Amino acid sequence: MSQVLRLLPEREHDPNLLVGIDTSDDAGIYRVSDELALIQTVDYFTPIVDDPYMFGQIAAANALSDVYAMGGEPKTVLNIVGFPVKKLGADMLAEILKGAADKVKEAGAIIVGGHSIDDQEPKFGMAVTGYVHPEKFFRNVGAKPGDALVLTKPIGVGILTTGIKRGVVTPEQEEKVIETMAMLNKKAAEALEGFQIHAVTDVTGFGLLGHACEMAKGSNVSMTITYDDVPILDGTYNLAEQGVIPGGSKSNFAWLKDDVEFASSITESSQYILCDAITSGGLLVSLPKEEAKAYVQKLHEQNITAAQIIGEVNELNKKSLYIK
Repeated sequence: MSQVLRLLPEREHDPNLLVGIDTSDDAGIYRVSDELALIQTVDYFTPIVDDPYMFGQIAAANALSDVYAMGGEPKTVLNIVGFPVKKLGADMLAEILKGAADKVKEAGAIIVGGHSIDDQEPKFGMAVTGYVHPEKFFRNVGAKPGDALVLTKPIGVGILTTGIKRGVVTPEQEEKVIETMAMLNKKAAEALEGFQIHAVTDVTGFGLLGHACEMAKGSNVSMTITYDDVPILDGTYNLAEQGVIPGGSKSNFAWLKDDVEFASSITESSQYILCDAITSGGLLVSLPKEEAKAYVQKLHEQNITAAQIIGEVNELNKKSLYIK
């Protein structure tokens, strides 16, 4: 997409556009007044699970996540639907919309409308608008040497959902990955209140290392991630060893090859896991080390038990990321 965007004419400068397409941030932010700015984002995709209700839940959690990653509160939602009603029936679409509506309600937002088209391949997602103070939003840049890196959800989602499609995942593993994707980042974002936050992003399609690399480059730093400290969903490594790796994860791995240095102890399967393309992943947060420990403890007390400190921020070196 960056190759396409660079061909577009320069946009007229607007001082109220606080975050736009010039950076790799998770959403756009537009100032309305001295006290209010709007966060705007959109996301949609094809089904990744068979249960239509859970697909709606996951798609909603994924779309809402960008607002949380920017430090905002979701307010209004528009559904985006592409669906072959004659082929799959209205009842299935109704279940998708019901799942999404329940997740939006959980977030404290409201659905105000949407748009649908007849499409041979089902697609669903949302455009979300949120509120944030124009001087208190988060960005995915600003990480400082000495910071710790916290990840709030486990990775391995892309590999496990590929395993679901191939019928090689246990019922327990399927239940856990669906639960992980459907979990809002609401509590993880709200728990940041009172901490000194330097940078935040949510981990999605570019995988853990892809989003960490964007954060490192944008902050003009390098980062060290300790593989053994990264929370990974049960069954992920065995599937990766069997070659159950989605195309997006392989693309991430190839894209990052010049920016990442892996220790010799990190197997190829582990490298693919760290690059795994994720749907509705957790927040990646850069904050001072002592505060990171308190933040993780706070999350554990709120039953977000997968949250862990996974690495640290260093002065700029030859590579953006070092994996040990």
